[in-house]
Amino acid sequence: MPDSRPRIVFNKDGVCNACSHSEKKNQIDWNQRKLEFLNLIDEIKKCSKKKNANYDCVVPWSGGKDSTSIALKLKFEYDLNPLLVNFSPLILNEIGEYNRNEISKLGFDAIFIKPKIDVSRALAKRFFIERGNPKVAWDAGVNSGPVKIALKFNIPTIFYAEHGESEYGGLVLNEDSEKKRDLREVIEHQIGDYPENWVNETINLKDLDPYIYPSEQDLMKKKITAYYFSYFFKWSMLENFNYVKKKLPTFKCHPNGRTDGTFTNFDSLDDKIDCLYYYMQYIKFGFGRATRDSCRMIQNNQMKREEAINHARKYDHEFPITDFEEVIDFLNLSNEDFERIVNKHRNEEIWKVSKNNQWELVNKIYD
Repeated sequence: MPDSRPRIVFNKDGVCNACSHSEKKNQIDWNQRKLEFLNLIDEIKKCSKKKNANYDCVVPWSGGKDSTSIALKLKFEYDLNPLLVNFSPLILNEIGEYNRNEISKLGFDAIFIKPKIDVSRALAKRFFIERGNPKVAWDAGVNSGPVKIALKFNIPTIFYAEHGESEYGGLVLNEDSEKKRDLREVIEHQIGDYPENWVNETINLKDLDPYIYPSEQDLMKKKITAYYFSYFFKWSMLENFNYVKKKLPTFKCHPNGRTDGTFTNFDSLDDKIDCLYYYMQYIKFGFGRATRDSCRMIQNNQMKREEAINHARKYDHEFPITDFEEVIDFLNLSNEDFERIVNKHRNEEIWKVSKNNQWELVNKIYD
């Protein structure tokens, strides 16, 4: 993982904070963490029984392998009734819809939040131009939506997947952040702004309501607490996928056998714009989706570094051709506009123009 990754830190031995955290995970008493989880489950059940509540907790849910593994475990291993909350992908696809329907058949209630399409489209275009990231507003919505539903239905517990700042190398703001969701981290690291600032001549404050996170006062008043599953159980995207595939054999993966830019076929499948999102990671920071996936497997001893290097060399640079025409149509961009915007976001410390007048990385992580 290169030092161009946002918020990554290397120690004097050249080991990044994600790998340091990975080593720390090997020292954790996971049996003790499970006991802590079981005590939490008991408290949740007591609270639900006292209130005669229909739902025990909220699970922010895409229909993908991580959130689905959590939903399945909570329902069938720990006897909770979670309410699944999905914030709509920018560009829906058949795989995501199919997987969500298959999971719902197992006895889950789910709420699907779909904001105004003209607003989500305008925000996606704006932030693709400004930040090279068409999913900034979506990041806000996927964070705020489940919390708003928890407030509305008076459900005090939310279970998120992993704490990305510790798992993948980032800035952990307080010692409790790995266990409980921190509003400051959400705003600073996942959104980078307050959605209230996005008002302009065509988008008003009411339009932005789906993206605005509830106030800390409201959360404290209703005693809403959001936990990370990765605090209680050792986190692995590959193991989550294997778990879901075993429990739900009808779960579908990418029909092409792998996703553009990487060697995996089971991650981030529900939005047609995701391939562009990860391609822009390569443009801005010099590492692609294959490196991202490989690093997560290396840290869990599921892949050797040599194999990861081969994947990065083969796939990191791959253009997101699948659904590309539909994506730029959604963003209302011409091919020329698209290329200009992409090149605007190339970091000059990372990219150079070759003798053949082609863009190439100054330093390749696999050289």
